[in-house]
Amino acid sequence: VRIVDSGGGLVQPGASLRLSCAASGFTFTSYHIKWYRQAVAKERELVALITKDGSNTTYADSVRGRFTISRDDVKFEAYLQMNNLKPEDTAVYYCNVLYRRTNYWGQGTQVTVSS
Repeated sequence: VRIVDSGGGLVQPGASLRLSCAASGFTFTSYHIKWYRQAVAKERELVALITKDGSNTTYADSVRGRFTISRDDVKFEAYLQMNNLKPEDTAVYYCNVLYRRTNYWGQGTQVTVSS
């Protein structure tokens, strides 16, 4: 199983970013995909989840209405569209899949929101 995160960067408050998660090594369409984030000196938190068939999504209260998770089952990719970014969104973002009872993580992509 391999997961590669990308798309982070330094942006100003109110800007948008789209994170990408490229997955391989497992049947992509059989698994839910999650995005987590971890800020400095804080625990890793679940930001968004999309079910294996793409029919349902859930979000942390702090990002609901601003972030959108999606997936492309042809490309074996998942995305996190982040709009109206705030300084408190600054963190390393990780894509995650729970495959055969083991959590697999991307390497993380840094998102920094600062003026």
